[in-house]
Amino acid sequence: MARRLIQAAHAAGDATVPGIDDMSTYVRRWEQGRFGLTERYQLYYCAAFSIPSSQFATAPPYSAPLIPGPAGPRVPESLTVAYRGPYRSEPDNSAVEREVLMTAHESGDHAEEHEQPGIGDMTFEQLRADVARLARLSDTGEPLAAFFDMRRVRDRIYRLLDRRLWPREQTDLYFLLGCLNALMGIAAQGLGYLDAAEELHRAGWAYANAIDHRPLMARLRTDLAEVAYFRGRFEESRDLALSGLGFFSAGPEGALLHVLHARAAARLGDADAARQAVRDGREARDRHRDYTDDLLEMGGQFAISRATHHALAGAALTAVAGTESEAAYELDRAIELYDEGPGEHEEYWFAGKPLAGIGLAVTRLRSGALDAAAADLQPVFSVPPAQRITALTTQLAAARTELAAPIFRGSAQARALGERIEEFGRETIVTELHSLPGAPGLRHPPACAAARDGSAWPSRDGTSRPVLTY
Repeated sequence: MARRLIQAAHAAGDATVPGIDDMSTYVRRWEQGRFGLTERYQLYYCAAFSIPSSQFATAPPYSAPLIPGPAGPRVPESLTVAYRGPYRSEPDNSAVEREVLMTAHESGDHAEEHEQPGIGDMTFEQLRADVARLARLSDTGEPLAAFFDMRRVRDRIYRLLDRRLWPREQTDLYFLLGCLNALMGIAAQGLGYLDAAEELHRAGWAYANAIDHRPLMARLRTDLAEVAYFRGRFEESRDLALSGLGFFSAGPEGALLHVLHARAAARLGDADAARQAVRDGREARDRHRDYTDDLLEMGGQFAISRATHHALAGAALTAVAGTESEAAYELDRAIELYDEGPGEHEEYWFAGKPLAGIGLAVTRLRSGALDAAAADLQPVFSVPPAQRITALTTQLAAARTELAAPIFRGSAQARALGERIEEFGRETIVTELHSLPGAPGLRHPPACAAARDGSAWPSRDGTSRPVLTY
């Protein structure tokens, strides 16, 4: 099927469709009902099946007859196999992993109920291991699946808080709850639910504040600054970043707060403050190179890598006039580090390199380097739909706006690249979730709107510049 679709596309003069491996993945997702087809691929299906477009998807959906059973009606297995595809005598790896994990969770919950009063060492060690695992999963896994797992661990901690606890036990649980709310907020933001993300981060802040855990308080100020920035509230984002530095300014977390300050300052037009904040962030990271604490030891989302630091610094500098070469240096350095692989005690976020590639592509497009920009965007297009978070789609909107510049008018390569960007945005976990009945609409804050129409910031020709919103 994938080969037939590619042939139909080429026959129509469309050379921008993905290769056989990516197309096969698309076909599987379409057939599983995980994503709807765009009009472009509907036409290619019609060409492959030699049917007019008016007949596409007009057949009534198959409805298997139900037969009675002890647990209620069920679909006969022979019919479900015939409808869903080839029968597999063995479940796939993901199904096996889910079953094994659920069995382990059930055992842990049962052991927790029969442990000594208070919280035993075994339960607390397991909870801490769970939160550390989820911090890493936030970097490498699918945001929606990670969110559900985080909620399960959080609910388990809620049950433990109903017990009579020693003060130290309660403090330890509050620390873990603060971490979990931070992680859930990051996942919610990635899925496009900014209201939920903000509420989760504020809940985490309440727990961190209750135990006066200053590194965690600084981290949650970081997360709230991120949400404010994506909403287009740049002054609030700047103030939250500066507030976080008042709680903690050392190591990777302090360096991140400096960079977030730089990014917000750049959007507010304070170029000097933005440049100084980038320098301060670099100094904070270098000066406390060996710093560690119980939050950093969690790893994953709580241990910002050097590559991510360079990527964020480059994103901040893209909005400062006259710093194009500095921005390109930071983004180039980020991609080099991503290609080298994580350093000691580092892990890389799945969207880190693609986001750096988008930022670098935007700087290339501003100088007219279309071929180089297209190469920078290749890692982005290979991100699976389940990991295509809002940061990726809004960044690509900035690149799409640059492609509309007069210098690229009439360019077939620019048009094809723009179409591929639009295709990427249609097949994302965010699009799928927000298209469900009853789901809230995906709100586009001013920063995202500016990325679409290029109306908010000065560009290389003094008219408009799309925004990069990491």
